[in-house]
Amino acid sequence: MILFLLKRLGGALLVLLALSAVVYALFYVAPGDPARLACGERCNPVQIAQVRTQLGLDDPVAVQYLHFLQGVLAGRDYSGGAGLVLHCDAPCLGFSYQNDRQVTELLLDRLPATFSLALGALVIWLVVGVGTGLLSAVRRGGITERVLTVLTLAATGTPVFILGLLLLMAVCAYLRWLPFPTYVPFGEDPEQWAWNLLLPWATLGFFESAKYARLTRSSTLETLAEDHIRTFRAYGVGERRIVTRHAVRGALGPVIALSAVDFGSMIGGAVLTESLFGVPGLGKTLIDGVRVVDLPVVVGVVLTIGTAVILAGAVADLLHALADRRVALT
Repeated sequence: MILFLLKRLGGALLVLLALSAVVYALFYVAPGDPARLACGERCNPVQIAQVRTQLGLDDPVAVQYLHFLQGVLAGRDYSGGAGLVLHCDAPCLGFSYQNDRQVTELLLDRLPATFSLALGALVIWLVVGVGTGLLSAVRRGGITERVLTVLTLAATGTPVFILGLLLLMAVCAYLRWLPFPTYVPFGEDPEQWAWNLLLPWATLGFFESAKYARLTRSSTLETLAEDHIRTFRAYGVGERRIVTRHAVRGALGPVIALSAVDFGSMIGGAVLTESLFGVPGLGKTLIDGVRVVDLPVVVGVVLTIGTAVILAGAVADLLHALADRRVALT
């Protein structure tokens, strides 16, 4: 297991290095003037030249990339003009001249909202998706399975922003069970934090739960068809015990692996949901950065999202190996 973990972590580090090189090449080496993009459209030529010097864009490309990696791993200094030196602690993802803040500080302010959204959605899609999938597998061929299959297909085919709009209109506008959500940090008021994230959680959770219901159903049926399950039945073991102690364990491996990957993707993938419900997370930050062409912010968000997805993939492999020791031997 330790060797398996080291191999996966080593592979994840290599992928992270490749990702940083690709992202840097796309935004800083591709045709265009990265100094103008970083400074903003209102900057004059003198300000653009100053930003180019501060970012080290006059150096060769290889030296620029090494300075970029140095900032991520150990921090770096930026010239603030008039002899001032701005220090950016590791992991330094650059300086947003349009926000007059370090990109890392900006992302750390927005990360709790995105993490809260992803965590709540994770709980909903696991409870609803896995429960629905198990019920469909146990009641195979009955009316219950047919109804759940229709609902699952309907949820899979509904775009997430349509589902969010329907929930807003039904719950907030017509039924008036809840006010229109306004994000409140957990540290200020935990109760209001939960109530205002309830609809975003439901939107993402119900949308993703359809996928997990189908996956759980197919995995459970596959496990129930294996030879050792038939042996248990031949010895008179009850169906409920077979499902809860054997079938569920065999079906949870792929569910756990996919959950870790989806949770990592959700760190930056909930762009539409964050914009629809006004959640100040990484997805909304990315849209705002693209709208005003704030290059350091866009690069920082893209790297953060990519890192979350890669690390989540490594965690998924580890969890899958813990659930099924045969995976660690491959």
